Amino acid sequence: MNYKQLQEDVEKHVGDYFHTHSDPRLVYHNLEHTEKVVNAAQQIANHYQLNEQDFFTVTVAAWFHDTGYFEDALNHEAKGAVLADDFLAKHKVNREIRDQVKSAILATKIPQKPKSEIDKILCDADLFHLGLADFRAKGKLMHKENELIYKKEISKSDWRKKDIQFMESHHYHTDYANLLLSDQKQKNIEKLKSKLTAQEVINTELEEPKSFAPVIVKDKKKKDKDDRPDKGIETMFRITSANNQRLSDMADNKAHILITVNSIMLSLIVSLLLRRLEDHGNLIIPTFILLLVSLTCVVVSILSTRPSIPKGEFTQEDMDKKKVNLLFFGNFYKMSLPSYTDGMIKVMNDKDFLYGTLITDVYSQGVVLGRKYKLIRLAYNIFMFGLIAAVFAFVIAYAAYGKL
Repeated sequence: MNYKQLQEDVEKHVGDYFHTHSDPRLVYHNLEHTEKVVNAAQQIANHYQLNEQDFFTVTVAAWFHDTGYFEDALNHEAKGAVLADDFLAKHKVNREIRDQVKSAILATKIPQKPKSEIDKILCDADLFHLGLADFRAKGKLMHKENELIYKKEISKSDWRKKDIQFMESHHYHTDYANLLLSDQKQKNIEKLKSKLTAQEVINTELEEPKSFAPVIVKDKKKKDKDDRPDKGIETMFRITSANNQRLSDMADNKAHILITVNSIMLSLIVSLLLRRLEDHGNLIIPTFILLLVSLTCVVVSILSTRPSIPKGEFTQEDMDKKKVNLLFFGNFYKMSLPSYTDGMIKVMNDKDFLYGTLITDVYSQGVVLGRKYKLIRLAYNIFMFGLIAAVFAFVIAYAAYGKL
C-alpha cells in the first residue's frame, strides 16, 4: 500500500470537505484547527518513531477527527469515525487500519479514554493547545463558537471557571506530551485563576472536588526569582537525555548490523574462498581485499560500542570544586554507599551544582555519541568503498585470468 499517496489523498479530501461544508459558527473547529492537530500528532508520532502504517493511521485519524461537526456537534466523534471509515473503505484500506482510525477518533470524546498508543497520541494532539502559550487565543475562539452553536451567551467569568475545571481534570496520556506541555498548562491554569476573584476561585474548586493546583500569589520582590522556569529546564534535560539515549541505542543497533554482516562474510571467506586459492591464484588479491575490509569493519564497529570506564572514585576536592558528575556510574562505582549518599545530598541541596551536574551529564552523552557515530560512519564507509573495491578486484581478476 502506498501510504504516502493515500495520505495526500486524505489531506485533499478533508480540505475539500471543510470548504464545501463551511459553517460560520465553527470559528474554532475549522480546517486550521485540524491542520494544527495533524501537525501535533505527527510531532508526537515522530518522537516515538512509529512505523509507516501506524504513522499513516494516526495522521488519517487526525485529519478526520472533527469532520463530524458539520452533521452533529454533540456526537461529532462518531460521525467523523464513520466518514473516515467510508473514505478508507472506498480506497480498499484493510479493516485493521480502519478500525484503528475509528478507535482513535472515538477516543477523543470527552472524557478521553484512549486504549492504544495511537489513541493516546491523537488525544494529546487534539488538546495540544492546552499546554501552549497561546492557549487563551484558542479559548476565546472556543467560547465564541459555543455561544454561536448553542445560541446562548456565556459570561467570561463562567467560561473561565469551566476552563479551569476542565484543564485541572485533564491529563496528557503520552510521556512526551506530559514532559513538553504540563508546565505551560499549569501556568495557563494559574493565569485563568488570577482573573477570578478569590470567592470565584473557591466556588470553582467546590464545584469540582478534585485535587486542583493551588492559586499562587507571588510576592513582587520574589517575582524575578520565581519566574525562572525551573520545571521547564528540568523538562528540557529529561527530553534531551531521553533523545540521547535513543540515539545511542540506534548507534548500537547500526554497529550490531555491521558486526553481524561482516562476521558472516568472514566465515564464508575463510570456509570457502581460502580453500580455493591454491587452484586459483588470481583470486588471492581480491580475496584478501574482501577479508581486510570485513575484518576492519568488525574492529571499527566493536570500537564504536566498546565502553570506556573511568576510575570509579571521586575525592572531597572534586566535590568542593563541583567537578564530579555523580549521575554517571563510572565516577562512583568503587565508592562506598555512605560516601556516595553524602555527595548526592550535597548535589541536591545546591541548585548550581545540580544544574552543573545535569549539564555535564548531557555534554558527556553528546561526546560519547559523537565518538560512536564518527566510528560507525567510518565503518560504513570502509564497508561501502571496500566492497566496491573488492568487487572490482574480482572482476579484473576474472577478466585478466579467465574463469574463476
